[in-house]
Amino acid sequence: MQCRRRLRLAPLLRAPPPSILLSRLLSSSYPSPPPSGGGGDGAAASGVAVKQVTRGNLAEAVEELRARVRDAAFVGLDLEMSGVTSAPWRDTFELDRADVRYLKLRDSAQRFAALQLGVCPFRWDPAKSAFVAHPHNFFIFPRKELPYDSSSHEFLCQTSSIDFLAKYQFDFNTCFHEGISYLSRAQEEEALQKLNVLHHDAISVSPNTSEEGEDVPLKSTADLLFTERMKIRFNEWRDAIRSNSRVDNNLLGSNKFGTDQFQTVFFKMRPAVTLNGFTSHQLKLIQQVLRKNFKDLMYVCTFGEDDTSEKRVVYTDNSDDSILLMKDVQQDLLTSRKAKVESAIGIRHVIDLLASERKLIVGHSCFLDIAQVYSKFIGPLPSSMKDFSLGINKVFPHIADTRHLMSANDAVQYLMRQKSKSLSSAFSFLCPTAAESFTRTPVKIEVEADETTLSCFASGAKHEAGYDAFMTGSVFAQLCAHLDINFEHLTPKENLAKNNKLQKYINHLSPSFNSGTVLDLSTGTERPDTGYKSRYPAAVYDNVVLIWGFQSELRAKDIKDSICKVFGPASVTTIFSIDRTAVLVQFSKQESVNDFLDLKATLERTDSAISVLHPLSTILQGGKTRAANYETYRDICNSSVSKYFFADQAEAVCPASNTEPKCENLDAGDALGRNDGTLDETKNASVRRGEGAKYTSKNRDNSDISCQDILDVLQDGKTLFSKRINQT
Repeated sequence: MQCRRRLRLAPLLRAPPPSILLSRLLSSSYPSPPPSGGGGDGAAASGVAVKQVTRGNLAEAVEELRARVRDAAFVGLDLEMSGVTSAPWRDTFELDRADVRYLKLRDSAQRFAALQLGVCPFRWDPAKSAFVAHPHNFFIFPRKELPYDSSSHEFLCQTSSIDFLAKYQFDFNTCFHEGISYLSRAQEEEALQKLNVLHHDAISVSPNTSEEGEDVPLKSTADLLFTERMKIRFNEWRDAIRSNSRVDNNLLGSNKFGTDQFQTVFFKMRPAVTLNGFTSHQLKLIQQVLRKNFKDLMYVCTFGEDDTSEKRVVYTDNSDDSILLMKDVQQDLLTSRKAKVESAIGIRHVIDLLASERKLIVGHSCFLDIAQVYSKFIGPLPSSMKDFSLGINKVFPHIADTRHLMSANDAVQYLMRQKSKSLSSAFSFLCPTAAESFTRTPVKIEVEADETTLSCFASGAKHEAGYDAFMTGSVFAQLCAHLDINFEHLTPKENLAKNNKLQKYINHLSPSFNSGTVLDLSTGTERPDTGYKSRYPAAVYDNVVLIWGFQSELRAKDIKDSICKVFGPASVTTIFSIDRTAVLVQFSKQESVNDFLDLKATLERTDSAISVLHPLSTILQGGKTRAANYETYRDICNSSVSKYFFADQAEAVCPASNTEPKCENLDAGDALGRNDGTLDETKNASVRRGEGAKYTSKNRDNSDISCQDILDVLQDGKTLFSKRINQT
């Protein structure tokens, strides 16, 4: 039985003076942060012992963690990633619809790597009236463990994220050199299917053809001499075995048959020769000699633990024995390969452990973390938010988001008023060390480590996944206390997620800090977050137009002013900059969307004075401005193409012919500026400014178009005219 100790303040860092400690509360509670020194802010180092896990100690760590999780009331979870967004326009915006927001989050989870996984079980100890925490920090690095694994292990690094991790002294050397690789459940299933196909194909052929290829042409004298020598050698070896009723090691190891290239051994209770030092060409010649001359000598290739191949020639009594031998060899090979797949699962053993115990998983703003877990360890992320929610709910049926808890209850909202909801700020506020900071009795938390493996522990630091998982669980415990949840009679068998006072907050996540919604993972549906204050009017997505590719110096305000000159001052309710190359414009009326798209298309078809002097010419100048409805915006966000500017992304995803709106009532020859027509209004593309009077076009000759006509058109927004020659 291992000797354990409670890691208090003294072993790692100096403790605060006893005068500011409440012995009843803090004798083994939150450690005091030391003075800052080169690792970020003053809270960068914590004094909490976090177990560091690499591929070298993964197996023992998982076994130790299994017992910890089984006895835990809940488990804190956190990830550190190589990036968050591949481009500024991939950020989640307040104007994003739920499906678009999910597509952006999915893109992030698929493109960036998980570099650390923090897991911290919290067990309630009734004797101490405290939670006992066991923080674990797993380093992750995806490497190709299986030679037949076709999955891609490429990932992006966002420079700002890497710089951020470096600021907090992230150990990149340990991550890249000793990080634990993994297979997702989908990748494991695919690998096992491949193995089963290989195994079935191998045992379905006869032993003498299992390694057979085309005959090697004997063109050189050396090849002829080599094959004859091998034929004589194997013939003598086989005759010696047949002539002796008792074959033992003395016979097999005699100088006559034992050389550097021919090591005589037993293989599966049969006499065998191990082939050493032969080239691949010579081995093919040996196989050819055996196929043509020896039906009772089998060429067998096996693989050792280090994946090195071992070639042997094995003597069999008859054809049935040959078949049995080859089946045994193939079964051993299948077993060995399955063991390699099991080993390649790596860090996913931790995820499977958490899933099997079905404990309450606690994260902080954890939607992206959960999406990363699904993408890396479960399988490809589903195409819809609902499918993702239901899928992750099957794996982790109980998830709590501390950020959501901070805003879900009136008492906690009052407590956290005007406080930052970041993890470090919430931890500093809810888990204080000084007596004067307490507003009520906090929940005590101890950190436990094994002395026998103390070398694996390090003082945790902010933005290390293991320590962040500890902070997340600590914040959760304090929030539960503010929800009047009593832990005094909590037992390991009790499911904390079923607690009446907590249950209504379980599986409710905020998809992003600016979504204004709460996602129910158990149903895949979203509802408005009553505590969220939006900066924009409610989005009506049928009223939204996407515009991109305009002149770079054009501002969102300039675009709004141009549109309002045509459609009226109250025609645009919201204009949102995606980046400097694109905007989303929300009109007050749905019919304005098609009117705007048709008007833009018509203006671009003419070089007349009307199009040049029209207010929308400000947006259209340069000839590269494009526009489409909100569904096109969704399609662009759904693409796997990755461009830094949205306009470049849009052009790569949507060629001009696919996104330009169709003016259904305009024939190819009816555009403004055609030389053989008169002016006429196009009904479906007419645009009216405010409540301006209707303008009725009349058939007139070219010479009737005056300067006053142009001014009238600009004033009233009447731009859709076509020329028509009077037929008299």
